[in-house]
Amino acid sequence: MGVEHPSTLDNIANLASTYGKQGRWKEAEELQLQVMETSKQVLGLDHPNTLTRIANLASTYHDQGRWKEAEEL
Repeated sequence: MGVEHPSTLDNIANLASTYGKQGRWKEAEELQLQVMETSKQVLGLDHPNTLTRIANLASTYHDQGRWKEAEEL
């Protein structure tokens, strides 16, 4: 499995979630951006997994008080 495989993307997203829960915002954001962009390319913008990953990144921004960035997503 490569970086673009759906299972790999799910595992990276899970790690990002763990980082977020630990307050490791920078690491969580970096992984979420990677997963979101790869999902857009591989699955398309309208795929449910891509939309979930966009929402997860928005939630990370929200949790840090980065309202404008969250809203833009």
